[in-house]
Order: sequence, then C-alpha cells, then structure tokens
Amino acid sequence: MLKSTSSFRISSQEFEPAYMELFQSGELFRRSRQALRHLENCKVCPRDCEVNRLENEKAVCKTGRYAAVGSYGPHFGEEDCLRGTRGSGTIFFSLCNLKCVFCQNYDISQDGEGIEVSPEDLAAMMLAIQQRGCHNINFVTPEHVVPQILESLPLAVQMGLRLPLVYNTGAYDSLDSLRLMDGIVDIYMPDFKYWDNDRSQKYLKAKDYPETARTVIREMHRQVGDLVLDENGLAKRGVLVRHLVMPDNVEDTENIMAYLAEEISRDTYINIMDQYFPAGKVSEKKYGEINRRITQSEKDAAEDIALQKGLHRFDQRIA
Repeated sequence: MLKSTSSFRISSQEFEPAYMELFQSGELFRRSRQALRHLENCKVCPRDCEVNRLENEKAVCKTGRYAAVGSYGPHFGEEDCLRGTRGSGTIFFSLCNLKCVFCQNYDISQDGEGIEVSPEDLAAMMLAIQQRGCHNINFVTPEHVVPQILESLPLAVQMGLRLPLVYNTGAYDSLDSLRLMDGIVDIYMPDFKYWDNDRSQKYLKAKDYPETARTVIREMHRQVGDLVLDENGLAKRGVLVRHLVMPDNVEDTENIMAYLAEEISRDTYINIMDQYFPAGKVSEKKYGEINRRITQSEKDAAEDIALQKGLHRFDQRIA
C-alpha cells in the first residue's frame, strides 16, 4: 500500500505546536476561561446533560469539576507515526460519554478506575511525559473533559511544554468543544465506530453517534487538514482516523470509508484496526452476535473496501 509522499512532510526543525501562537497572544488563557464556563450548564459533549459540573454535579459521564486520570506515560501500542522510538505520551482519562458495551478498557471508561486531578496535577503530568522523551501528548478519551484540559494547558506551556497535542477520541464530541480546541490541537485521532443508528444505540448507547461522528470529523479536518509527517515519519499535524473492524459489520465499514474518501479527503490517513475481542458486557446474551473475534477475511475485506473507495494512506503496520 502507498506510503506518505513528500507532499505530506514537514521538517521537524520548522515545527512549532499549534498552541504556542495562542499562548503568546493570551488567547489560550482566554479559551481556558471560556471553556470552564461551559461546565456550569454542561453541554461539553452531545449528551447535553445541562448539570452544573462547577458545583460537582454529575450525569452521564460521571465526571464533575475535575478530570480523573486512569494512567499516564509512554505508550508503544499506538500508530507508528505517534509512538516513534520513544512512545506516545498518553494520558488516559477515566470515564467516558459513550457507553460502549464492548469497551476493552471497561475498568477505566465505565467503572472509573483512576484518580481525580487538579489543573496543576494535569499540567505536571504533561511535563513529566515530555521529560521522559515522548514524541507527543496524547489525550485519550478527552470528550468530556475539554474544559479541564484547557484549564491546565496554559500552566503546562508556561512551564515549558512544547510537544504536539493528540486528541484521541471516540468521535462523540460537541462542535462547541472542538471549536474551543481550534488552533490548539495538532493531531486529531477520531475512531469512527459505527454508521448505522440502530447499531450505535445498541452497542454505544448513542443513537445520534453516526451523524455526530460525521460532523466532528469534518470539523477536525477543517482545522488541521490531512496528516503531515516529519522526516522521521512522526505525525506533526492533521487527522488520523481509526476504524475498529467489528464482527458482521461490513456494511458500516463500507459507508464509513466512502464518507472519508468522498466527503473528507482521499488522502485521509487511516488505521483499520483488527484487535477487537469480546470485553465489557459482550458476554451477555443480547450481545451474542459480537461475542467473537473478527476473522482474517473480515479484516481483509475492510482494507479492500478502503482501497476501492480511493483511500491509500494506511498505518504502516497493516501496509
């Protein structure tokens, strides 16, 4: 499969994280204040719960005034262009605004394993990741804690943070939150899971997921464009889309790949993931149809569909 060409390259010497310009102008701090106000009548994600999280009220995501973190540090299981040789600096936020019955991190995303962190704590985590030599700061499951991220970011930058930011999401984000991140996030990494509304309701507990994912991926691409790599093959800016291949779900894969190719860009960098395994609540009888791993033929079919739709930039591990 075709790899990135020179038109998708940027010199590492020329690169500066997007947030630096906003930090220097004072806009980053202003955004952080604006974001916190969104917690007062929370519509931080598409659930629109309208609770006052500033007063520690909680609803679907079970997160109040402060974010909780399950773990942080170098991670070598991410895409080649993110992990490089020193790892992607992941910060795994606890809890989630989606309720995926098959979640492979169920203890963190649903049970809430982790510790609550202050803005200073979160900023310190970013600096610790940078000091360990990671190539980026990778916010995992940030949809419900955008204000808390923005509250901590000026502190981290003031203390010397200079790594690119990765926004690693299930693609169930609000446009308001993404607009707050405009000019701040360097790399958006949405996982477009399902196209069908009924399947989204059954497996994600969010019937509006497909429309939301389409809308937010379009906005992400508007902000940062196609994925750009440096001379070492490390991602510096742009959109990288993940698609987790699910059992008996070829129709959704076909629709998602067509959308990316026809409505976003044929140069969209894509990772078609084959690591699905039954987890979470999948053992329950009502989810029996996904209580198996995918077959090699299902994985091959997904890759073939992407090629047929005109997509050609793949994560190197499946090329």
